[in-house]
Amino acid sequence: MCGIVAYIGHKEAYPIIIKGLQRLEYRGYDSAGVALISKGEINLYKKQGKVSELEAFTVGKNLAGAIGIGHTRWATHGAPNDRNAHPHFSGSSDLAIIHNGIIENYAALKSELIQRGHTFLSDTDTEVLIHLIEDIQAKTAVSLEEAVRVALNEVIGAYAIVIISKEDPDLLIAAKKSSPLVIGIGENDEYFIASDATPIVEYTKNVVYLNDEEIAVIKRGKELRLMNIKNQPKIPYIQELEMQLEAIEKGGFEHFMLKEIFEQPSSIRNSMRGRIDLNKGIVSLGGIREYKQKMINAERIIIVACGTSWHAGLVGEYLIEDLARIPVEVEYASEFRYRNPIINENDVVIAISQSGETADTLAAIKLAKEKGATIIGICNVVGSTISRATDAGSYTHAGPEIGVASTKAFTSQVTVLTLMALSLAQSKGTLSDSKFRQLLVELDSIPDKVEKMLQSDSKIEAIAALFRDARNFLYLGRGYNFPVALEGALKLKEISYIHAEGYPAAEMKHGPIALIDEHMPVVVIATKHGNYEKVVSNIEEVKARNGKIIAIVTKGDTAVKAIADYVIEVPESEDALSPLLTSIPLQLLSYHIAVMRGCNVDQPRNLAKSVTVE
Repeated sequence: MCGIVAYIGHKEAYPIIIKGLQRLEYRGYDSAGVALISKGEINLYKKQGKVSELEAFTVGKNLAGAIGIGHTRWATHGAPNDRNAHPHFSGSSDLAIIHNGIIENYAALKSELIQRGHTFLSDTDTEVLIHLIEDIQAKTAVSLEEAVRVALNEVIGAYAIVIISKEDPDLLIAAKKSSPLVIGIGENDEYFIASDATPIVEYTKNVVYLNDEEIAVIKRGKELRLMNIKNQPKIPYIQELEMQLEAIEKGGFEHFMLKEIFEQPSSIRNSMRGRIDLNKGIVSLGGIREYKQKMINAERIIIVACGTSWHAGLVGEYLIEDLARIPVEVEYASEFRYRNPIINENDVVIAISQSGETADTLAAIKLAKEKGATIIGICNVVGSTISRATDAGSYTHAGPEIGVASTKAFTSQVTVLTLMALSLAQSKGTLSDSKFRQLLVELDSIPDKVEKMLQSDSKIEAIAALFRDARNFLYLGRGYNFPVALEGALKLKEISYIHAEGYPAAEMKHGPIALIDEHMPVVVIATKHGNYEKVVSNIEEVKARNGKIIAIVTKGDTAVKAIADYVIEVPESEDALSPLLTSIPLQLLSYHIAVMRGCNVDQPRNLAKSVTVE
């Protein structure tokens, strides 16, 4: 949530910052702003709306300067308008700040500062922080970096911040806690700061990921210096980015979401690459090798996640219990820490997050660690906070996902969970060798089957045209495809703003059936091996009440085809692997409906990609 970009070097900062904001706009698009230092002055421009609105606003303005900061906002404190947009000035306008996160005790700090004569121009918690920093400087005559350090010891909450000073135009100060921040180290004393690597990869592959409560001091002509808020020096650990520039471009597709849907044959294969050996009949997940016996012996496995990752976790529950016979519970990370859960050292917690920065999931990890549980992470972003906060884990290797609504992240997470379940089952001996090899061969064929599934895009688009004006949708599935029904409904809600609900198909008659009439489209996942006869009965119940059936069926199906209004075929597969196929048409259906309704598919209203606040 919220995108941060900053630059200091020998080039003009504005073009670099604007391009960076465009690449980070998926993190928030309520407002955008820049602040640039030129000839001893800070020129600050900000505007409600998207980055394009800011670009139009800055035409003809003084945009000179080789140091600057930029921000694209997802509103938390204060309405999304011009005055609440970032950057924010201090009281004297000598300092400017950009901020991602929430300062929880801002109200108490603001009250104290008002009593000391401070006047605020916005409703944000961010402006309170920069006033506090300036107040500390004024009272103690310390350096800016020391004032920042002292202030951060007084605030409660999450932050990623970058600060510039009119009095020191060769200085950038950055800090983070619970919100991501990465520093790119370029040539000739160039530095780039951003919320993630997408604005940086064009200029350098050398990066430093800040750890929680670390402060970075970047002085023109000097090496990067790190310390923590306790004033202890830290040594920067420079890593090499694996990201490629072309991965964050649209590549000829109309939207990032469509590109990412069509990338799934390769992203699923990349999630398996080097982890399965068909000839030897083995699954090898190096990241969890040391902890595999701990997982096998666990009293239970707890999966914590949010949103789409939670749905992937539900599929993981079915997989691990079915194949490896280990008890699994799936928890909303956002609820987990608040309900005083029972956790002990014999539990294993699997935390799933695309970005590796999800605040609720990080909070759940912290609680579980305090209780002595072993923590396994599944995430997509190398160097992310979750990847560093867990005992072990596996990257999904899906590549950058720019569209706010997750698609390839879901199938990659399910793929890694499938590999985990198979590995545990093989070691535990809960699957026969023949069944294990059968599933392994089938899993290896999934990318090719997804490729075939994507050839149905035009047919799905035609079905979407018939239901673009629907006000409600119902999604039904059983067994492994119940979580897919939930995920399909979420995708439609996220990007088309149509109300949709997912249910276990058998639960329909326990309430939701009251909603069904001739205006209610019902998407039913009715694949060959998934309680097929029961699902057919559920379809008959919907048809008896004049509901419109869109059925996802196994290729060659005749029984459902005879009673459904519209049918989308998927290649036949093992039931345990079917979510990797049945989720694809639901993604495409949502995408096409949203496009036809004129919705912004990549940047749905009120949403942001990486939820780094609670």
